[in-house]
Amino acid sequence: MKYKFSFKQFIVPNFWKRLAFMLPAVLFMGFFVSILLEINWGTDPASFMNFNIAHTIKLSLGTTEVIVYGLMLVIVFFTGANRIGFGTLANMILIGYTVDLCRWIWAKCGLHDFIMTCSLAPKIGIFVLALLLFVVVAAIYMNAQMGVAPYDALPSIISEALPKVPYFVIRIIYDFLAMGIGILVSLFSQDGIQGSLIGASAMSILIGPAVSLVAKPLSKLLK
Repeated sequence: MKYKFSFKQFIVPNFWKRLAFMLPAVLFMGFFVSILLEINWGTDPASFMNFNIAHTIKLSLGTTEVIVYGLMLVIVFFTGANRIGFGTLANMILIGYTVDLCRWIWAKCGLHDFIMTCSLAPKIGIFVLALLLFVVVAAIYMNAQMGVAPYDALPSIISEALPKVPYFVIRIIYDFLAMGIGILVSLFSQDGIQGSLIGASAMSILIGPAVSLVAKPLSKLLK
């Protein structure tokens, strides 16, 4: 089913309360992705794809995400416009540039050098903590219900078009397709694949349950 776009859909019930959850969650998503990229053991499938594209075409991650998600947004606009909101634009614009800013800060303050030279134990601790906190803030962002990222909207739209196929199956295939795009693009880079496929796969499995876990308590706070 197609939906007509309306600017009224940006003004959701409890707008300011939802915004107070959504906006910090988006910024923290960028913060934790920047740490995961420093460790280089894997990120979520979308960041894996975008980072490999950015690295190959020599653009910042922020600019790359605006371009990639902008193209996806065109498809969403014509096939599932009801999913667009302030959260859509915040995710599309802020996460990548937050990552770029944080990684610049990590290089200046010495965190990058620390991660590169520290022993395995602290690196594992930082990775696990950043991974879990990213999943939590991603769940908060999604449950704020102020619109979803173009990347996340497309599998939902596909699921509506294929009602007999379970959503989780569509999502797994979709995420692995994104990782495949990242791998394919990296073939044109002298540095090869950026990030870990194992980490990206783990993230795609963790995000779904985390969203469900956060949904109930957050929905009470937003009423």
